[in-house]
Amino acid sequence: MVSRLRLGTRRSALALAQAAQVGRALEQATGDGVELVPVTTAGDVSTQPLARIGGTGVFVSALREAVLAGRVDLAVHSMKDLPTAPAPGLAIGAVPVREDPRDALVARDGRTLLDLPAGARVGTGSPRRAAQLRALGFGLDVVDVRGNVDTRLALVERGELDAVVLARAGLARLGRLAAVTEVLDPLQMLPAPGQGALAVECRDGDAGLLARLGALDDPASRAAVTAERSLLAALGAGCSAPVGALAEVAEDELFLRAVVVSPDGDTVVRLSTTGAVGAAAALGRGLADDLLREGADGPLGVRVP
Repeated sequence: MVSRLRLGTRRSALALAQAAQVGRALEQATGDGVELVPVTTAGDVSTQPLARIGGTGVFVSALREAVLAGRVDLAVHSMKDLPTAPAPGLAIGAVPVREDPRDALVARDGRTLLDLPAGARVGTGSPRRAAQLRALGFGLDVVDVRGNVDTRLALVERGELDAVVLARAGLARLGRLAAVTEVLDPLQMLPAPGQGALAVECRDGDAGLLARLGALDDPASRAAVTAERSLLAALGAGCSAPVGALAEVAEDELFLRAVVVSPDGDTVVRLSTTGAVGAAAALGRGLADDLLREGADGPLGVRVP
C-alpha cells in the first residue's frame, strides 16, 4: 500500500520550493505520495532582527512541534537555521545533496564587490555577512534588512540599496540566479555553517520512515555539515553569530575552514584543518578549540573553559 506523507514546511516561497524538491525526490525514491503542509513560524511573522527575536530556532520550532504532535510526518529545514543541540524525540533522517553553499552579491549595474565605491549601501540581515563585509575594509555602508528574497532584490531594483548579499543556494532554488552579479569567494566571505544544505527531520521512533529517508541522504553533505555544526556548537554560538565555516570532502579527507569576526569587522580569527571524513564531528570541535585559543572568544562574547 502506498502511504501519504505529510511534509511540513515554512510558508515562504523559498521554503516551499525546498520542500517541493524534497517531496519530489521522496516520491521518486520510495513511491510514497507527499503532501506539503505549510506551517507559520515565529521568524516568518516578525520583522525584527533575528538576534532580537531569538536567533537560533525561530524558523524551526513550530515545524518541530508539528512533527512531535503528529500533525505532520516530517519537516524540511534549511540546515543553517537548525539549532545545533539535539532535539528530543526527533532525528535528521536525511541530508540531501547540498547546493553550492557560497554567498552571492546582487548589485546595481552588474557590479562586483570590488566595483562598489566606498559608502555603497549593501543590505544583509546576517550578522555573519555584515561582519565579514566590514572586515574587507572596502568602506561599505552595511545596512540591516529583513524580508524574503524578492523583497531584498526589489530594494536593489528600486535603487534603495546598491547591493544585497544572499545565499546562492536560495537564489538557485527559486530560479533567480540571473540576478547574481558575483558569487563570493570563500576567501572573501565564508558561508554560514550548513548553508546550502537541507535537513529532513522526523520522529526518532519512526523506523520505517527513517529507513525510507535514507534514500535521500548524501554522506558527503552530511559529513560536511556535521563538521561545520560541531564547530558552531563547540564555540557556544548560534546561527545568528558572526561565524563562517565551510567543509569540503575530497575522497576520504575533510577540509574545514572557519572564521570568527567581531561585528565591527576589526577582529578576524581565521583557521583551517583537515581530517578523516569519519571524524567530522571531532574535526569541528577541534577547530573550534583552536579558534578559541586564538582569541575567537572575544568577538563571540564567550570565555574559553
